[in-house]
Amino acid sequence: MKKIIIIALGITIISCTDNQRAKTFGGSEEIELKKNEVLINMTWKESNLWMQTIDTNTGISYFREKSSLGWVEGQIIIKQKTM
Repeated sequence: MKKIIIIALGITIISCTDNQRAKTFGGSEEIELKKNEVLINMTWKESNLWMQTIDTNTGISYFREKSSLGWVEGQIIIKQKTM
């Protein structure tokens, strides 16, 4: 019985994405920002990670989604209107 539980747990951990492992099991994940971007904030929405960054050259703010499966990842671009 112990072997079945260990095998099931192993399969569960192996089949998880980086996002799910980092959030659920306390694993780690490395995210590389684009050149000239600074991280402002990040939050979890279920197993997807949303990051807010700002481009230091243009001042444009981005909200980017890093989905757990990597298939559909959203992006919101916020540009400040200049007078």
